[in-house]
Amino acid sequence: MAGKYAFGIDLGGTTVKEGLFNEKGEVLEKWEIPTRTEENGKNILPDIAKSLKDKIKEKKLDPSDILGIGIDVPGPVLDGGIVNNCVNLGWGVVNVPQELSGMLGGIKVEAVNDANAAALGEQWKGGGRGFKSMLMVTLGTGVGGGLIINGKIVNGSHGAGAEIGHMPVNPHEEETCGCGKKGCLEQYCSATGIVRIGRKRLEKTKKSTILVNNEELSAKTIFDAAKEGDEVAKEIVEEFGEILGRALANITAVTDPEAIVIGGGVSKAGDIVTDVVSRYYKPNAFHACRTCVIKLAELGNDAGMYGAVKMVL
Repeated sequence: MAGKYAFGIDLGGTTVKEGLFNEKGEVLEKWEIPTRTEENGKNILPDIAKSLKDKIKEKKLDPSDILGIGIDVPGPVLDGGIVNNCVNLGWGVVNVPQELSGMLGGIKVEAVNDANAAALGEQWKGGGRGFKSMLMVTLGTGVGGGLIINGKIVNGSHGAGAEIGHMPVNPHEEETCGCGKKGCLEQYCSATGIVRIGRKRLEKTKKSTILVNNEELSAKTIFDAAKEGDEVAKEIVEEFGEILGRALANITAVTDPEAIVIGGGVSKAGDIVTDVVSRYYKPNAFHACRTCVIKLAELGNDAGMYGAVKMVL
């Protein structure tokens, strides 16, 4: 293979997504390996190194052909790529670039938080193209955020920049969030949060609805029912939109991005998500921030991989 190449690694709690890219940022091949989190995740980096070595050998690449390896991690990442306690992987403080580079003969490695990587990826090749400053919001099992201001990722002092899922939005909440606090945005606007507020509404409502309060209730079934005109489902979606729209208005009053890009599994519901969020965002936003565009992400599960490789290209 002629030319220069880079690898993008999306390190998740269940699987590691890997991609081989050319220097133009085009993905040439993608594959996955399992994330072995047992024994405090001691096998994760060696497994990634072995997988990359195998691919380098398979493609007959010379180390001098590889511009670098970008890896995103589901936890706070300090400047310099040091991971500051990644609970999902069993890691404490790990210098990922140093350790992985050492296993690969000194090839350059850059590490970034997974939500920040998704933001970079969407800005580069997805829904955030053309915007220098943008906020990425990922609505999945949890709520994540990635903030880019004037082309630079905002990591913060402790690697927790744009950790929007754990901003308090309800001082009266009685249930505890996974972070230990109560009333976090994640408790209402993640996929699991939408189901939670949905179940509460279903327990109280006397209205007829196609939704059934059982194990099959999901964010998808709620949004699908709302699209079909189900009144209760529409109420749940409105509650979600109001909470997220108000939260984003608060965030943009501090960060003032040009665009907000919404990704994650919930975003697959489509325009209904951006429509309801915009409806509550605009009247609550500071007047100078009301022109902020709210868009859907475009890269799906590959956003983090693209963003990680962008770090080295």
